[in-house]
Amino acid sequence: MRLDKFLKVSRLIKRRTLAKEICDQGRVEINDRPTKASSTVKPGDKLAIRFGQKVVVVEVQEIKENPRKEEAASLYRVIGEVPVPRDEQEEADYLKA
Repeated sequence: MRLDKFLKVSRLIKRRTLAKEICDQGRVEINDRPTKASSTVKPGDKLAIRFGQKVVVVEVQEIKENPRKEEAASLYRVIGEVPVPRDEQEEADYLKA
């Protein structure tokens, strides 16, 4: 399954267009490698997603095309959350301005 679609159906990100934008900005990695929205995700992959001042790391548990709302959280397991190093955050803020 495409990365942007997985992020949407798992409800890690609410909209697929937003998931694509985040991937295009380089804020998502699969198994410690920068990736594109069109990259393929499979069970066992580790995703690192940068949300503002933190990076959320999850492991893909299962792939489903159209899971119900109750099933979405079972598609992944949260491994941890890590704060973004201050220098990287300042650089990101600078680039936005």
